[in-house]
Amino acid sequence: MGADWIVWVGWAGSVLLIGLGLAGTVLPALPGPALVLAGIVVGAWVEDFNRVGPVTLAVVAVLAALSWLLDYLAGLLGAKRAGASPQALTGATIGTVLGLFMGFVGIFVMPFVGAIVGEYLARRDHGRALQVGLGTWVGIMLGIVAKVVLSLVMVGLFVIALIW
Repeated sequence: MGADWIVWVGWAGSVLLIGLGLAGTVLPALPGPALVLAGIVVGAWVEDFNRVGPVTLAVVAVLAALSWLLDYLAGLLGAKRAGASPQALTGATIGTVLGLFMGFVGIFVMPFVGAIVGEYLARRDHGRALQVGLGTWVGIMLGIVAKVVLSLVMVGLFVIALIW
């Protein structure tokens, strides 16, 4: 009975980290997949790595790394495909940071606005700026979708390992 509280605290920490990680898949301020991975490692530790072993942890770690890579590449490829200037990429980054302070909608709208402003300042062409903004935004959204899907797969593998 004396060590039961450690198990409860461990599980609470695991669930908290996974929950924050899932939120972080759409909130740029939180490293979503890394927090999900940390929560899974804590959960595996609580179970003494009996149910969630090294193979599951390795697969989940690879998925976390893949998630980060896809998120990074998706925004860049969307911008590149649209022919974005470096100023558009800077604008999208600034827009993303500003969006953090504008609530949930700001997170999704401000990268688009930032890319448009950056591209317009670079080339002074409204149509081109809109095209680049849309391409950058689509890339960023695809990156978010990849992070969400891969993070949910990570949690699913963890749950399967726990109940299997």
